[in-house]
Amino acid sequence: MDEAGRKRLWEEYAKAKSPEIREKLILEYAPLVKLVAGRLSMYLGYNVEYDDLVGYGIFGFIDAIDKFDNMKAVKFETYASLRIRGAILDQIRKMDWIPRTIRQRQKKIDAAIKEIEATQGRNATDTEIAETLGISEDEFGEWQSQMKITSVVSLNEFMEQGSEVPAENNKNAHFDSPEEVVEKEELKKILLEALELLTEKERRVIELYYYEELTLKEISSILEVSESRISQLHTRALQKMKSKMGNYIGILT
Repeated sequence: MDEAGRKRLWEEYAKAKSPEIREKLILEYAPLVKLVAGRLSMYLGYNVEYDDLVGYGIFGFIDAIDKFDNMKAVKFETYASLRIRGAILDQIRKMDWIPRTIRQRQKKIDAAIKEIEATQGRNATDTEIAETLGISEDEFGEWQSQMKITSVVSLNEFMEQGSEVPAENNKNAHFDSPEEVVEKEELKKILLEALELLTEKERRVIELYYYEELTLKEISSILEVSESRISQLHTRALQKMKSKMGNYIGILT
């Protein structure tokens, strides 16, 4: 179905709210659930079954169908993706399935980074962190791969506001309040400062993943390193940015 057809379908549903039209909308947009679940699955890997992620996402998808306002300047795909992602992460948080050992390792890594940076006055290197933890660099690399799980399911204000989707760039559709303008400027400043903490390769991974929306596999081909190494770089970048961005880190996880 083309964009014009979808628009007509939403207009009809807004008027009648008939089960038949609702069913058509569900069938038309159903692939969104697999798309969002697939992206999260790349992080969670063997820890959660892909089919389970799809199942959790369906709840958010149906909720998006029922609550979407086609009169607002927001595409359904954008609105639904946030709802689906939020539903999946909410369910994972409720399950509290992250192993205690991984939580403990995350705390040890954070403590090691703070100790090194306080002493050296600069960003800690992987070698220094491994030495402080008393493990090899290879083992530290394995720890980092496991830490990506905690990055994905981190609690933050942005994900809790899953229903508040920003309007698309349409000057007539939305006017920022003074508070929103200040907040956006603050976020922009913090994000730029956080990116300065990264190495060139880490920054490149963040740009390709979040701005170009490439998969880890695609990024590994571009940077000519293994997919596991890309995963490590991504996790390491988030760890560095977390200290600077605070609650704002939610826009990247």
